[in-house]
Amino acid sequence: MSKEARSAATRTLISPVRLNQPAGRRMYRIVLVSTLVMATIVFIGPLYWMATGGFKSPQELVRTPPTLFPESPSTHAFTEAWDRLGMAQLLLNTVVYAGGALLLQLIFCVAAAYSLSKLRPIFGNVILGMMLASMMIPAAALVIPQYLTVLDLPLVHWNLMNTPWVIWLPTVANAFNIFLLKRFFDSIPNELLDAASIDGAGPVRVLWSVVLPLSRPILGVVSIFGLVAVWKDFLWPLITVPAHETLNVGVNTAATSMPQNTLIAGLFLASLPTIVLFLVFQRNIMAGLTAGSLKG
Repeated sequence: MSKEARSAATRTLISPVRLNQPAGRRMYRIVLVSTLVMATIVFIGPLYWMATGGFKSPQELVRTPPTLFPESPSTHAFTEAWDRLGMAQLLLNTVVYAGGALLLQLIFCVAAAYSLSKLRPIFGNVILGMMLASMMIPAAALVIPQYLTVLDLPLVHWNLMNTPWVIWLPTVANAFNIFLLKRFFDSIPNELLDAASIDGAGPVRVLWSVVLPLSRPILGVVSIFGLVAVWKDFLWPLITVPAHETLNVGVNTAATSMPQNTLIAGLFLASLPTIVLFLVFQRNIMAGLTAGSLKG
């Protein structure tokens, strides 16, 4: 390797020579710690403000300058938010919508990704390209066509309003999840599938017994994405299931008649399940995002 190539390979923001000096190491650590602290404040600050806001009184919550810690912590706002919002019913509705959407999405996306990756249909790349191109269409532009569709479902002429299907069906086809799954399936050696085929396994058995057990990391990532997408959605449930509100819609509906500390407590309770879900499965999420990036 030439001198120029070695220099390019080791070139960083701070040179190795500078890092070997005490002043360079000290400056590097100061910059690193400062950057990490600022990033932590930016991302964790709003969550901390929302979590502590529910323990404050309405007067303390709007005080200027704001208090960093509640002066007289009280859980009254959380219990009031739970009762006034009917949080148990809202949570049940959201779990039903998110769980059904996840199940249907996994079935469809896994089948589509497996066929594009291993069965290789005619014009498979064209089909995948058209799926990915659909991601460039703003979600708001699809609201009216989807709404007219669920009012009178083609061929069967069913009205899906105020039913779980109005939430489930639009989320079934997700181009991004299909792309993630296909990239992971591409990294699975074809020799494993050929060996299963020689033993007499058909395409469905190969998918069930070989591909899916190896795909647990990426399936976890897709599951998280699918759950969070339904959990945080607001506009579509607002106009399609007004009789069976989700958490976001229920909190927004009651926002005008609740004290601010009670509203913030309700918002924290609504976001708590997804936060806990991420903290529990964060390693699986990171592993799944990088699992299909390298072959071999």
